[in-house]
Amino acid sequence: MRRKQREVWSTAETEVLARTLLRAPSVHNTQPWLLEFERDRLLLVERRDLLLPEHDPLGRDRVISCGAALANLEIAIRVLGYGPRTETFPDPERPEVVASLAPGERALPSADDLHRYSAIERRRSYRRRFSGLPVSPQRIGELVVAASSAGVEAKPIRDELELTRVAELLEFAAEAHQHDHGYQRELALWTIRDEVSHRHGVGLAATALPPGSLPWAGLVRPSTALPDNAVLMRRLAEETLLVFLTLDDTRYDHLAAGHAVQATWLAAVDGGLVGSVLTQPLHLPEVRSALCEDLELAGFPQALMRFGHPSGSVSSSPRRAVDEVLGRGF
Repeated sequence: MRRKQREVWSTAETEVLARTLLRAPSVHNTQPWLLEFERDRLLLVERRDLLLPEHDPLGRDRVISCGAALANLEIAIRVLGYGPRTETFPDPERPEVVASLAPGERALPSADDLHRYSAIERRRSYRRRFSGLPVSPQRIGELVVAASSAGVEAKPIRDELELTRVAELLEFAAEAHQHDHGYQRELALWTIRDEVSHRHGVGLAATALPPGSLPWAGLVRPSTALPDNAVLMRRLAEETLLVFLTLDDTRYDHLAAGHAVQATWLAAVDGGLVGSVLTQPLHLPEVRSALCEDLELAGFPQALMRFGHPSGSVSSSPRRAVDEVLGRGF
């Protein structure tokens, strides 16, 4: 007979799980998930009521966000002293349940688990320019390994010809988004101007978006100054840029990509780096297909990530209250 949830997770442990879930990155900081309890299992549920029809019409980024949340939950379970047993998309009749997690055998968390858990709270989306200090080849190799451990390939973009083509594609995407009125309205709706009176705990904090946000860091707005291609290529060359690839383009792949992105991001934070995710350009079919062809990618690009050393601090994004992410069974 399976034990009831209350015999497995104490109130304090439930708090740890929920708060760790809340610290996961998500598209436009929508936090599109719920955590349900079913006996001794945790169910990570995709919230399909949180729609971004202009930015994410197919819901790909929403599932990638859930993949990042899954990575956080697995780390939290390990830190609580269990080996997590994870099954993705376990119930065909409930496709919104992206994963179930159950506590396995008792086990002490590893040093890596503790380091990654500590990095969860310190992770921020760093959309500013980096300090200029280069990331060592060894550290880049460690980030690539962190992604591959989740079954996803992270390919560094370092070749001058590749960077030139990426710069051209990002410039094209930035101009397209800058003149897309529907996209700009949606971005404005999810940007929090008054963080003091804002109560919902979701959305992009205006203070985290530097004026004239660098276009290759995403979130292009009407006021964003777009540099010419040569300047953009030169600035990209100063950064560490990874493209995350999956063999297929299904919801399973999107979930795996999000898991890999978060695993890589936490490894970067643990090593003193900061970063941000770019998915906006990949929602333009012509950009995504050109990226595959011109860079001869052996898979489907799901996200771009930029890493570097910080040149300043960035405030944390707002978060929902714990009870807002706890669903049925709690």
